[in-house]
Amino acid sequence: MAKVTQTLSLLLMPLAASALRTAVPLSDARLSVRSQIAVRMVAAEPLAPSTSAALNGAAAIQPLLSGLNGKALLVEAEDVPTKAEVRAAVPNKCYSRDTLRSLGHLAQSAVLTAACTALGRLALPLNLGPLFWTAYAAVTGTVAMGLWVLAHECGHGAFSDNRFLQDTVGFLLHSFLLVPYFSWQRSHAIHHARTNHLYEGETHVPTVINGIEGEMTTGGEVQMNLAKSMGEKLHGFYQCFGHLTIGWPTYLLFGLTGGSKYIDEAGRISNHFWPGKPFSKNLWPNKWPAKVIQSSGGVAAVLALLGVWASKVGMATAMALYGGPLLVVNMWLIVYTWLQHTDVDVPHLHKDDFSYMRGAFLTIDRPYPKLIDWLHHRIGTTHVAHHIDCTIPHYHAREATDAIAKAFPKAYLHEPTPVHKALWRVCCHCIALQRRSETDSRYVFVPLASWEKK
Repeated sequence: MAKVTQTLSLLLMPLAASALRTAVPLSDARLSVRSQIAVRMVAAEPLAPSTSAALNGAAAIQPLLSGLNGKALLVEAEDVPTKAEVRAAVPNKCYSRDTLRSLGHLAQSAVLTAACTALGRLALPLNLGPLFWTAYAAVTGTVAMGLWVLAHECGHGAFSDNRFLQDTVGFLLHSFLLVPYFSWQRSHAIHHARTNHLYEGETHVPTVINGIEGEMTTGGEVQMNLAKSMGEKLHGFYQCFGHLTIGWPTYLLFGLTGGSKYIDEAGRISNHFWPGKPFSKNLWPNKWPAKVIQSSGGVAAVLALLGVWASKVGMATAMALYGGPLLVVNMWLIVYTWLQHTDVDVPHLHKDDFSYMRGAFLTIDRPYPKLIDWLHHRIGTTHVAHHIDCTIPHYHAREATDAIAKAFPKAYLHEPTPVHKALWRVCCHCIALQRRSETDSRYVFVPLASWEKK
């Protein structure tokens, strides 16, 4: 099974992500840049000599620059506040949840999504072409992402103090979007607890060059060789295409880009729909297998309803009205989760350097357009606060973020590059990690231009 899984990862590597597990036994695997540069940046540039010296001297790997200009690498462990210190800096009201207010935001996203769908139904008799339906999918999926965000907030306990109501809303919303609610709640909680951890992280965990098996996901040399063979732009395109199209389903089905800790001793991979053999049980201790089955039941029920609907209206209509927007929702999900924790000069941490708060402060806030930010309940512009305390509801997250940025300016990360340019930079340049130097145990992305094939 381990060899089959290894082969599958190798085949999917160009399409799925930069962090797929390759070439190793899976039983062990699994401050501010100049404004004009930030605006025009598509590819990153090498770290300036003065910044490099400040970081760790001439022997250190010089990562490329994002709009952070190496700021994340200048943050030492002592610069990161404790959770109690953050709690003291953030107004108490930011931690209070208002069920009616949350339901109001739910109504906002639901009504807007329904309105988009209604317009799509009205357009069906007009026999409009692919261009219209591509635009419909982009708009409707972008609006429906707001429902995904609120379901995610339910999973964190930030929607309401009424736990039954909260889980009911989250379960229904995520099932409607074909997401196993409790399974995702569990794996996403691990992601929060182990953000940017080399081995125990969950989602978008990069491979490591010269990595230690059992402590990190090895195989970075293979991915760097592949990228070198393909060339920067072609490999960047494959990274982007793979992440945004098959990245989400391959994560749910095969655990790809998740932490290699959750592959079991027999080389079995995790699966969000089935908690036992032939898949690993490592993600699902104690009560969680029953919850995984319950989550799968919700998704199965929605799939059955979709099947009945498609049999009546036709598969083409079902795909136009539901399938296209769902693909766009999944794309937004990947963009957010990838860019919130990844950039060319944002490090990952070995277990000896890791702490919850240090990982949380490696989260990156980004400048999403105001309309997108409103539709998506500020998930991309206030994500640092969310990782520090995920029970802060989104309608208090802006105030909490401002307080954190003011109180801890050295540790707080806001990357100013426009999101589409930042995404292309990450696609092209965030390939594999290597330990920065003998005296700096953080792991950074190795610039492709400096790589010699091995």
